[in-house]
Amino acid sequence: MDINSLITHYGYAALILGSLAEGETVTLLGGIAAHQRLLSLPLTIISVALGGMIGDQLLYLAGRRYGETILQRFPRYRGKITRARRLINRHPWLFVVGSRFMYGFRIVGPILIGASRLPPKIFLPLNIIGALVWATLFTLLGYMGGEIITPWLHMFDKHMKLLFWLGLAIAAVWLVRLWLKRRTHRHTDENGSEDSSDKNG
Repeated sequence: MDINSLITHYGYAALILGSLAEGETVTLLGGIAAHQRLLSLPLTIISVALGGMIGDQLLYLAGRRYGETILQRFPRYRGKITRARRLINRHPWLFVVGSRFMYGFRIVGPILIGASRLPPKIFLPLNIIGALVWATLFTLLGYMGGEIITPWLHMFDKHMKLLFWLGLAIAAVWLVRLWLKRRTHRHTDENGSEDSSDKNG
């Protein structure tokens, strides 16, 4: 089943679920689908925004309850987390909307906001605004790039099976060579052990 068939069968539900986890990629594909007239552009934007908003709302609630415990699982982001907390304290409204566009903060951002105890009545409307801005921007990017990307997607889908079998053949050849190499080494070691035993005898 190619990408067009997936979108045709699952449509807006696929966009909502997809944007919960992998936002930008799904949003761009939604824009491409709208360009191909498989989906409505306004409904695509709303679906992606809804998925993104729900995902961030759940992460925010998790941050309010388990924030400190969760953040300890991201030691490599410690420096960014410290800077982000300062920014949340100074400009909470700016951070809620902007965290969607900050590299490395797609998941950590809402958790940080929740852990900072920003009130839900402030976070919810800003989360909706941020989701709509984000969804509109990336969906339109996919829509406008549809003329360039769509032929590539068709070509990719057309040659997908060929690439799969080619990769499988390469993997098989590599495994056979590895097996032969190990067998040769084992045979050499066994002969060496036998020669040593003969000399000792």
